[in-house]
Amino acid sequence: MTILITGFGPFPGAPFNPTEPLVMELARRHPAGVRRVAHVFRVSYEAVDQELPELLARERPDALVMFGLAGRTKHLRIETRARNALTRLLPDAAGYIPATATILPEAPSTLPLRVPAQRLLMAARSAGVPAAVSRDAGRYLCNYLCWRATEAARNGGPRIAAFVHVPIVRRIEVRPAPRHRLTLDELVTAGEAIVRAALAAARRPVDFVS
Repeated sequence: MTILITGFGPFPGAPFNPTEPLVMELARRHPAGVRRVAHVFRVSYEAVDQELPELLARERPDALVMFGLAGRTKHLRIETRARNALTRLLPDAAGYIPATATILPEAPSTLPLRVPAQRLLMAARSAGVPAAVSRDAGRYLCNYLCWRATEAARNGGPRIAAFVHVPIVRRIEVRPAPRHRLTLDELVTAGEAIVRAALAAARRPVDFVS
C-alpha cells in the first residue's frame, strides 16, 4: 500500500503553516506493508497544477490524504466537497490572482470527494481531538487542490482522496495554554489516526459521503 500525504507551505497571512511539519512527521513513520510519501505544495495554483499530476503518476498512491490550514477554525474539518469556486480577493504565495471566480465554467458547482468521512471523523475524535465533517472547503488553494485531486480520483487515481483542514496550533508549550488551541503533537496524533483510517478504507470498499 502507498499513501501520499500532502501539506502546504506558508502563505499570505500565515507565515507558519503547521501542515508542513505535520506531513513530514507522518511520513517518517513506516508501519509494515505501507509506503508513505510526503509532499509540501507551495501555496500557488501553478504548483498544484504542475506537481499533483506528477506525484500521482510517479507514486501511484492507493490513498491520498491532504492537509491544509484554516486559520479561523478551532477544530479539524473533514472536507466532503470541492467547490467550483476561486477567490479573487487573496493572491497565492506567488502573487497570482485568478482571472475568473470558477475553476471550470461548464462544470458542476461542487464535486464530492472520494472520502470515507465518518471513518476519518471517528479516527480524529478517537485521538482526543475535536473534529467535524465539513461541506465547504472554501475558495482558496485548499479547495483548488480538493477539486484537482477529486478529478484525478475519478479518472483512475487513488481510491481515497481526503482533505483535512487543521487549525492554528501552539508551536511551544505555554502555561496556561490558550483555550481551544491544539499543540503540534496533538495534531500529529490525530493525523496519524486519520492516515491509518484512510489506508484501512482504501483496502476495502467504503461508503463515501458527498
